Parts: sequence; structure tokens; C-alpha cells
Amino acid sequence: MSERTHIPRHVAIIMDGNGRWATLHGKKRSEGHAAGVEPVRAALRAAIRHGVEYLTLYAFSTENWGRPQPEVDALMELFCQSVVNETPELVRQGIALRMIGDRSRFSEKVQQHLAQAENATVEGKRLTLILALNYSSRDEIVRAVRELATRAITGDLAPNEICEQVIASALDTANYPDPDLLIRTSGEQRLSNFLLWQASYTELWFPEVLWPDFTEKDFDSALEEYARRDRRFGLVK
Repeated sequence: MSERTHIPRHVAIIMDGNGRWATLHGKKRSEGHAAGVEPVRAALRAAIRHGVEYLTLYAFSTENWGRPQPEVDALMELFCQSVVNETPELVRQGIALRMIGDRSRFSEKVQQHLAQAENATVEGKRLTLILALNYSSRDEIVRAVRELATRAITGDLAPNEICEQVIASALDTANYPDPDLLIRTSGEQRLSNFLLWQASYTELWFPEVLWPDFTEKDFDSALEEYARRDRRFGLVK
């Protein structure tokens, strides 16, 4: 684990299991989401300790708008409270907060809090925390294709110039490396429309732990598993 090649540069997490955790503990689903804040802090501490440069968290998908309105409202309030409460600590830790996804659907209040947190943490150099909010990979790809089609129509981009690199440059993640390791908690083994393009050669790990119970030790275990993997990227070694 001491070698740089054994430490993922970019870790992505699907934070799954809040609702099941709440049911198991006889609590409301909103309480399960609130209980998921401390594991985020734990993941940040572990990421910094290991020297991970980017941490992407799947916080709210485009499909999540279909949940009961009280749950959606509670999530929006939790986003605002968390951003306000956690920003000073992010600044202290040298963590830059960024967002991927379509923020236009969020209320003005939510957008304002996100923008303020991004601006306040812009100098962070130790770790970049990327929140995937109102995000789905298919939506991201559709928006990228539309952008490239518009450029082609206006003559700014020739069709034969479109390649993997050009497409990648039009995605929300254009400024970030692809994830090396993707963790989905709760034992579910699917990507759920998360970073489909970017995760083409990402190592996947599916621990049984529900997200509110996720700890630094679980993050450590994920990196230990990653260190055991032989990443060949389609090549023969």
C-alpha cells in the first residue's frame, strides 16, 4: 500500500443503504439520510490519509426526483444544512468542493449554497470532493452529444474530429481523471447510471455494509482490495 500505484488517484462511491438502515432501526427514511453525513466525513478523512486526490460521491440522481415529495424535500434541506455546516471544515482540511450534474433543477436556495461552498473552497489542494447532484450518466452523455452536435452544425467541429477525447471533454467530468476505484455500499452490485463512460476500466467493490455504518476501516478495506487487483486495461501482462 505504500507504492503510489497501489493508491487510487480517484475513488467514487455510490452511497447506498440509507433507507434500509432507517427501516432496520425503526427510523424515518429522512433520518437514514441524515445518518449518512458522518460516513462522508469518515470517507474524507480516510481519503486524505491515503493520499487520494479525488473523491466523487453519488449524492442525488435524476431518478431520485421520483421519490415521495417529503423525502425529496428532506434531502434538499439536508444538502443545504450540510453544505453550510461542513464548509468551514472543508476549508480547514484543504478540500475543494465541486459538483457534477445538472444543477438547474435545484431551487435558488440550494444553488446558492452550493455556489458559495464551491467559491469558499476554491483554494483547496489536498483533495477534490465532487458531489454528483441531479446526476445521471445517460443524461450527462445526452447533454454532451447535444453540445457536440451544436458545434458541428455551426462548423466549430468537424464530425471526423469527434473521438473519445473530444467526447470526454464535453462531459461533466472533463477536468477530472476517470475513477480508479468505485465503491457501492449495501451489497447491491450495479452502477445505477453512475459514471458509465468514466468507469469503463474502473475497479468495482461491493461491500455489504449499509452507508450509515460505513467507516474509515471500510475505506481502508476497499483500498486494500484495490491494491490486490491487477489492472491490465485490456492488455496482456
